[in-house]
Amino acid sequence: MAKQVKLSDLTPDDKNFNKGSEFGNSLIEKSFRKFGAGRSILIDKNNRIIAGNKSVENAMAIGMDDVQIVESDGTKIIAVKRTDIDLDSAEGREMALADNASAKANIVFDAELIEAEVGEAVCQEWGVGIIQQDIEEVDDFNEQVKFTIDCDNIEQLEKLQTKLNVSGKKISYEDFLIKAAL
Repeated sequence: MAKQVKLSDLTPDDKNFNKGSEFGNSLIEKSFRKFGAGRSILIDKNNRIIAGNKSVENAMAIGMDDVQIVESDGTKIIAVKRTDIDLDSAEGREMALADNASAKANIVFDAELIEAEVGEAVCQEWGVGIIQQDIEEVDDFNEQVKFTIDCDNIEQLEKLQTKLNVSGKKISYEDFLIKAAL
């Protein structure tokens, strides 16, 4: 049985690992305006948001007020069924694209917070790369780039590129970003 409460009754994660991006937030807002809600968020037993902080922020920003809560112990998948959408319609396919595009565009990890809260080993377990602040020596450029890419933090990429230049492996910032993108 679902119960309805106000979005304002939910508590955002004060240590949200995702800082979001201006572009990503604009896509989430656009998707809400065009399609309405399409997926669920995740809250804990105290109504604190585990996943979907940016969705709640954007929903509230455009005037959505209510959330329907379906309680679960995690042993079953919860599906949101949109009775007004057919996946094989142009609207259904665009909604699927909007969901994926906005999710991708709005992930900007807070590397320092992640490392402080869960540590490097947990990050590696989940495939999230954390840039170490003081890289003493760079033995394998490609491995460092692979480790760095997940962070999506230009300032940290610039620091790594500077360390590479100091270590004698001269490379322009443009070449560094091209290699990093591969």
